[in-house]
Amino acid sequence: MARIESYKRKDGKTYYKVKIYIGYDPVTGKQKQTTKSGFTSKKEAKLAASRLEVDTADYGVSVSGDPTFQEVYEEWYEQNRLQIKPTTAYTKEKLFKRILRDFGSMKMKKIETRHCQRVINQWAVEVQSFGDYKVQANLVFKYAVRMNIIRVNPMQHIMMPKRKREIPEDQEKFFTKQQLKDFLDYLKHDESRQKLHMMFRLLAYTGARKGELQALCWSDVDFQEKKLHLKKTLVFVDGKLQVMPTKTEASIRTISLDQETIRLLHLWRKDQIQWHMRLGVPFHSDDRQPIFTNFHYPSQRMNFCRLSYLNESLSRIYKECPDLPQISVHGFRHTHASLLFEAGLAIKDVQARLGHTDIHTTMNIYTHVTQTAQDNAAAQFEAFMNA
Repeated sequence: MARIESYKRKDGKTYYKVKIYIGYDPVTGKQKQTTKSGFTSKKEAKLAASRLEVDTADYGVSVSGDPTFQEVYEEWYEQNRLQIKPTTAYTKEKLFKRILRDFGSMKMKKIETRHCQRVINQWAVEVQSFGDYKVQANLVFKYAVRMNIIRVNPMQHIMMPKRKREIPEDQEKFFTKQQLKDFLDYLKHDESRQKLHMMFRLLAYTGARKGELQALCWSDVDFQEKKLHLKKTLVFVDGKLQVMPTKTEASIRTISLDQETIRLLHLWRKDQIQWHMRLGVPFHSDDRQPIFTNFHYPSQRMNFCRLSYLNESLSRIYKECPDLPQISVHGFRHTHASLLFEAGLAIKDVQARLGHTDIHTTMNIYTHVTQTAQDNAAAQFEAFMNA
C-alpha cells in the first residue's frame, strides 16, 4: 500500500513524496520500501503511487531498482561465466561489445519490441552473422524475465530480416587433385619451407582444422598404428595462445594416416630434434612437445606457432605463384572433403573423418563438389569429342 506525505524544501514550497512497501528482504528479514519524491501536487503523487503499485505487482521490484540492459547483462554473465569454456566466453564478449553499444545504457523496462526490431534490421545490414547477436541479446532478455525484472521479452516477437544468402568465397574454393599436388610440390622442393610443407600436407590429407593442427603434440601421432588423434585446438584467449579441448564431441576423433605422411612425419621429427640441439633448447616429452613450433627464433621459447602463421605464409606463396588458384587455409579442409568424395567414400565416413556434428554440413560440401563436376561435364565431353 502506498503512502503519500508532504514536505517542504528550503525555498518554502510544498512537495509530495510516495512511499510504498515492497516486501521483506530475505537476507535481513526487514521490511523493504521504496520512495519517490519531488512531486509538485498531491494528484501527481497519487498517479506515481499507482504506477509504483502496478510495477511492484508485475515485476516484484521497485522502479528505483530499475536496471539497465548492461547491469542485467553483467549479472547474467556472472551467473553463467563458470559454466562456459574460455573460448566460448571470449566469443560472447566480442559479440556483446556490439550488443551493449545498442542496448547497454537503456533501462530494461523501457526497451520495446519496436526498438529491438530496428536494431536487428541494422545488424542485418552491417554484420554477416547478425543472428548470433540476436541469440546472445535474447539470452539476457530471457534472464530478465526469469528474474522478474521485466514481464515480457521484447525480443520474442521480432521478425528476422531475410536477405540473399552469401557464401564466403574462401568456403567455396578448393584445390583439385592436380592443383594440390602442384602446391605441395612447390613447397617440398624448397628446403626453407619444410615445416610449411608438412603443415599443409597434414591439412590436405587429414582435413584437420587449423587450430587442431597447430595444437598437435608428438603424443598425438601413433606411428605404429598410423593414426592421428585430434582432441584439442589452439586458440588465442586473454592475450595468449592456449590449448583447449575441442568444442564438440564429434570433433574428438582418431583418423588414419597414409604411409607417405607417416614417413614425412618421421623425417620432420628428426629435423626438429636437430634444430633444438642446434639452438640449445631442450626437446620436451612427446605429450608436451608441439609438432610445429617457432623454432626459427632462438630467443623465443619453443612454443606453438602463431595462429596467423599459415595465413601469412599462404599469402606469400600466392604472390610467388600467381597462376595458382587461391584458396584459404580452411579451403584445405574443404579440399580434403572433396577429394574423399572423389575417391568414393561414403558421406557418413567423410562426416566422421572431418568431425562434423551435423551431417548437413558434410552434405553441403558433397552438393557443391557434385555441382562443380556437373558444371564441368560439357567442357570435358567437348574435349573428349575433339581429341
